[in-house]
Amino acid sequence: MDIGKELLLEMYRRMQRIRQFETRLKDLTIRSEIPGFIHLSIGEEASAVGVCAALRPTDRITSTHRGHGHPIAKGGELKRMLAEIYGRRTGYCKGKGGSMHIVDYSLGILGANGIVGGGIPIATGSALAARVMKRDDVTACFFGDGAANEGTFHESLNLAGVLKLPVIYVCENNGYQVFTSAASVTAGGSIAARAQAYGMPGFALDGNDVLEVYRYASNAVARARAGEGPTLLECRTYRWEGHVVGENAFGGRPYRSEEEVAAWKARCPIVQFEKRMLESGRVSREELDQLIAQTQAELDAAVEFARSSPLPDPSEAAADIYG
Repeated sequence: MDIGKELLLEMYRRMQRIRQFETRLKDLTIRSEIPGFIHLSIGEEASAVGVCAALRPTDRITSTHRGHGHPIAKGGELKRMLAEIYGRRTGYCKGKGGSMHIVDYSLGILGANGIVGGGIPIATGSALAARVMKRDDVTACFFGDGAANEGTFHESLNLAGVLKLPVIYVCENNGYQVFTSAASVTAGGSIAARAQAYGMPGFALDGNDVLEVYRYASNAVARARAGEGPTLLECRTYRWEGHVVGENAFGGRPYRSEEEVAAWKARCPIVQFEKRMLESGRVSREELDQLIAQTQAELDAAVEFARSSPLPDPSEAAADIYG
């Protein structure tokens, strides 16, 4: 698949935005500036960007509790995301959603979800709505390996398979369900292989290779738009950080070896992408460094925006709340 230079640079910019955002968020959390638990996706940038780069602005996504990277990959504003995580009125949900509930309908971001597997039926419903309303939209559904063992996964894939809905199921298999190895609690050896039972194609791919993810996602999107139904993509990747920032305070034995973490860090999706672009001669080191600097400046401004934004007034506690 021939990918133009402009798209290559845009994918790199989005990956840098995710990496720098998450890295800064880790620091802010350790310094106790951020309330609540924070789930970082450092190391998983390629799956979010590769899929979202294949989507149109009108296409939709659903996300997870580890959900900062997906809205950034879809075009979200760093300042409004950070303000939301700070609990400020200028955030995407006016400071009431926090880290696990970023929503922006104008960008097709239907929201992250603190419930494991909670976004899968929502994405399926979004795809069904597109069908009923005769919209040429596709919904990409991000979820983790743990959600693939939830009932919502099987019920949703069955319905999507029967109705041939325009939805792409994207399992970001990072190897661990909180502190438990995914391989030890997942039967069959491959989440992608489960697609066969629901009448759709399923593929296990290198989730650290943004170009491979983009290629498979593009094919899946084209198939969905043509009315041929859903696809399941299992992006095998790895989270460099713990389940949440500061999990060491919970005590207990380490559940990952230092050698395992180091081996995955050596396969950094951003470094791999940089290397391929530079070796191709299509982009220069100077161009990449410029994008890194621009992202740094954007993030610095976002932090100041969030810090200086007001908290919600207590009188607004029941506003915008729906049951």
